[in-house]
Amino acid sequence: MTRRDVRAFLFDIEQACRSVANFTADKTLSDYLAEPMLRSAVERQFEIIGEALNQALSVDPTLRSQVTGASSIIAFRNRLIHGYATVAHETVWGIVQTRLPLRRQEVAALLSVARGPVG
Repeated sequence: MTRRDVRAFLFDIEQACRSVANFTADKTLSDYLAEPMLRSAVERQFEIIGEALNQALSVDPTLRSQVTGASSIIAFRNRLIHGYATVAHETVWGIVQTRLPLRRQEVAALLSVARGPVG
């Protein structure tokens, strides 16, 4: 089994961030709370973000200093998966609104520096 290039993991993170932004565009917290499918879709993308970041760090540990709150992102993924019953929907929504834009910017910047095909 070959190891994926770190750019592939960054690309996955970028795509998941984009999906969350698209899913939640023009939505409110009330919409989020009322739509189980929206919550599931957003949480799934956060799981992908956390897992892809964890895998990227295993390939390139120096990324930890380039992604704000890397450990917290991975811990959030773990909480979504293993502590799903205790996840507050308002917390997830808060992360969508306040932290996701910075993650998108950071990952986009990392990808712009990386050269070559992703895969």
